[in-house]
Amino acid sequence: MASHRIAVIAGDGIGPEVTAQAIRIADVAATKCGHKLDWNDLPWGSAYYLETGHIVPPDGWDTLKQHDSILLGAVGSPEVPDTVTVHGLLLPMRRKFDQYLNL
Repeated sequence: MASHRIAVIAGDGIGPEVTAQAIRIADVAATKCGHKLDWNDLPWGSAYYLETGHIVPPDGWDTLKQHDSILLGAVGSPEVPDTVTVHGLLLPMRRKFDQYLNL
């Protein structure tokens, strides 16, 4: 059985709820195809930023590189400027990992 390590950034607002359902569906599909998905929940998002002052920890990009894939939920909160979530997480992630598809 092939195993795949996936980083999960569930995000904010409805993000964790939607992400949890996506994980359920992906696990069923993977099992039917003979794969195992190892999920690694990362607490990054607006709440993390409000607690630490970082949307992604200093070693966060290295942490993400250790995974085969990233599942990113909705990120953003009225308490955190969009510039923090967009320029601190979304755009750097797309650039560092050459992501061209946002589905």
